[in-house]
Amino acid sequence: MTDTGQRRMVRESFVQTEADKPGLSPKRIITDKLRSYGAAKRDVMPTVEHRSHKGLNNRAENSHVPLRKRERMMQGFRSVGGLQRFISVFSAVRNLFVAPHQRHSALATHIHRIRAMAQWKAVTAAIA
Repeated sequence: MTDTGQRRMVRESFVQTEADKPGLSPKRIITDKLRSYGAAKRDVMPTVEHRSHKGLNNRAENSHVPLRKRERMMQGFRSVGGLQRFISVFSAVRNLFVAPHQRHSALATHIHRIRAMAQWKAVTAAIA
């Protein structure tokens, strides 16, 4: 089987999964410009309109951004549990040191970091 045939089968299984969902069938399918989507759609849902354009798929792609961030974070960890242990500690430390996102002067940011460092030293001194 050629590489394009494999891609078509993958796209076909995706389109078939979407077609099998309960409820109304879609009026149109919006995808990126991969030609294998069109071939799969012709086999599975020939009556549905297919639109492929550079900008039309942005809404779907942008909704996956948080998922992509999580996947990128997972790459350095062997298990989900290891990631969770790291994140539980890291997020608390990050929230302490990173200044709020409102616009502040350099002096306000500097004072925030000095206070955060003082709190960090107090906590680590109490533990040690």
